[in-house]
Amino acid sequence: MEVYLDNSATTRCYPEVGELVYKVMCRDYGNPSSMHRKGVEAEHYVKEAKETLSRILKVNGKEIVFTSGGTESDNLALIGTARAARRMGNHLITSAIEHPAILNTMRHLEEEEGFRVTYLPVDANGQIKLDALKDALCKDTILVSIMYVNNEVGAVQPIEKAVQIVKNYNPRIIFHSDAVQGFGKYRIYPKRLGVDLLSASGHKIHGPKGVGFLYINDRVKIRPIVYGGEQQKNIRSGTENVPGIAGLSLASRMIYQDLEMKVALMRELKEQFLAGVTQIESTRIHGLVDENSAPHIISVGFAGIRSEVLLHALEERGIYVSSGSACASNHPAVSGVLKGIGAAREYLDATLRFSMSEFTTKEEIDYTLETLYNCVPVLRRYTRH
Repeated sequence: MEVYLDNSATTRCYPEVGELVYKVMCRDYGNPSSMHRKGVEAEHYVKEAKETLSRILKVNGKEIVFTSGGTESDNLALIGTARAARRMGNHLITSAIEHPAILNTMRHLEEEEGFRVTYLPVDANGQIKLDALKDALCKDTILVSIMYVNNEVGAVQPIEKAVQIVKNYNPRIIFHSDAVQGFGKYRIYPKRLGVDLLSASGHKIHGPKGVGFLYINDRVKIRPIVYGGEQQKNIRSGTENVPGIAGLSLASRMIYQDLEMKVALMRELKEQFLAGVTQIESTRIHGLVDENSAPHIISVGFAGIRSEVLLHALEERGIYVSSGSACASNHPAVSGVLKGIGAAREYLDATLRFSMSEFTTKEEIDYTLETLYNCVPVLRRYTRH
């Protein structure tokens, strides 16, 4: 049996999405900036995608900018906004357990462009400390960026409360949320939340790789970080990735069909997995496991076994999981997220992430648990002490 439980790293495309991407690449392949019929056909896919996403998010289609994925969306949100708002101040706020696309961009702004950055601590469940956010705000604060769902431990951040704190202090402060792990799992309405910028990626929702979007509230001033032919209102130049955009649009429509039923299924499977894996001695579940946690992410520490060793032992039996964030690098390293939540030392290099999708089955969970029951005691027996 083959079991894919690394859906937070990437997902299998819906077959319909793959077929559509092929069709746009090989038949409707015009440049959307061209004035002839082929260009108009291509432009139609882009317009349709904006309409689809605007309906899902309840925003204006003109507020959607297509990018190459979540990383570029995060970079555009942070760098573009910070540069545009610099006359108002130079202070930025984020959390200590953001995705590297946020943390490394913030470090760049801090070290290369002279901005001051506050990294908020989180509690043992991986949620930001709202009191720390209140204390961090100051007259120079221009941007706050807090992720919607943590990609390693599945912590769902209190975005609405955080936005209220920020906007009550100063409504001109821009609030960004990296929703790469939240889009397609939650119904997210940026305007209702008060979020000014929102990032998402296609390949996390059974869409193609290499495409994502950034929602930009029409009142937000943002400077481009990519220059060229002034496409997308000169916010993000470059010929649009029409096949990717069409695939992202279709995947978004499909994943939000019967969303509640899909999420309920994943929560059932998560409960099944948690009930089984906690029967293994010396295991630790990182973060929350209730409704305040993402339905698809489970982080488990197995004391006494290096994560890389257990990962490959599972791989040999057809089970694919992750040790931390595969979006960061395929080189193993101690997780900053686990450090941030105060995980015990024995779990820092002994934790795996299991992440599901709507395609995951009960039989796959059963097989994974049975494999862990067999593998873990054997591997612990041969671990050097």
